[in-house]
Amino acid sequence: MVGFVSSTSFLRTVRPAVVFLPGLLAAVAAAEMPDMPVPDRIETVVIEALQPRYVAPTLRDRIGRIWAPVYINDQGPYRLVLDTGANRSAVIDRVAVALGSSVVTAANAQLRGTTGTAVVPMIDVERLQIGDLLIEATQLPILPDAFGGADGVLGYDGLKDKRIFIDFGNDLITIKHSQRERPAAGFTSLPMTFLQDFVPMIDVYLGQTRVKAIIDTGAQRSMGNIALYDLLLRRRREFANSTVTGVTLDIQAGQATRLYDIRMGDVTIPSLQVTFGDLYIFQYWKVEDVPVLMLGMDVLGTVSKLVIDYRRREVHMQLRDTQAARRQTLGTRLP
Repeated sequence: MVGFVSSTSFLRTVRPAVVFLPGLLAAVAAAEMPDMPVPDRIETVVIEALQPRYVAPTLRDRIGRIWAPVYINDQGPYRLVLDTGANRSAVIDRVAVALGSSVVTAANAQLRGTTGTAVVPMIDVERLQIGDLLIEATQLPILPDAFGGADGVLGYDGLKDKRIFIDFGNDLITIKHSQRERPAAGFTSLPMTFLQDFVPMIDVYLGQTRVKAIIDTGAQRSMGNIALYDLLLRRRREFANSTVTGVTLDIQAGQATRLYDIRMGDVTIPSLQVTFGDLYIFQYWKVEDVPVLMLGMDVLGTVSKLVIDYRRREVHMQLRDTQAARRQTLGTRLP
């Protein structure tokens, strides 16, 4: 879901906050299509490990997630969904309750989502910390619980000089100051550009067509803008009617189709279902006129390791062993 939050206070003046949460979709559903199965609703991710699980890969029967263990006011850790498309962090109500009465504020915020709006409260916190990331004296919106077992969202706050390392196989996430490390052996390296609010973007190929792709770790499912939809429509692609339900539970119509052989450097995604819609976030990012994909965890969670280095401006990916073996067997090469 896309979130746009502007805050106001009934008792005192608060500098307006703007929060975008493009990945938080409650559901994506499409009409029946012969060879294009679509779930009626995105599956809720259930944490079943004996110890808190922070990194879950994308498998055939589930969409992966990246939960960051975050301390708030020295309490926690709380599991916040790492969302590279969000420009600040937020929590759900049970976290605000656990933090106690000292965080209560009279400030409210207007949440503008992909499909609707809602008014949400905010809390004052003294510090938010994970690894080398420290945010002091900030306000956090309290959002509806639509995070699949997590306690909120860890947004872009303070990441501009950081290196995020995610190891899906070993259930590990680290956030450190970037030392501009080169990619390790066996990693694909892709140059990264930024939209406003430091939203990361790479180039991918759909067949021979190069398109821009936003890296959104907060999104469960990948989505596309209307410009990309129009491009595919001209190529006589078959679409199914689809709906997108945002975190505010408002519903917006869309169109869905299956894309094949999406290439990101040496990484190839053989098949991916994408829903297209006229989403506000594409307008805000000023990319509504060029074909753009928003890559969610249905793509990003299929690799073994993922590195996002904001300071080096690169994304590094390592294939899973099965993917690497398949590529070697088939002799997959980029043109």
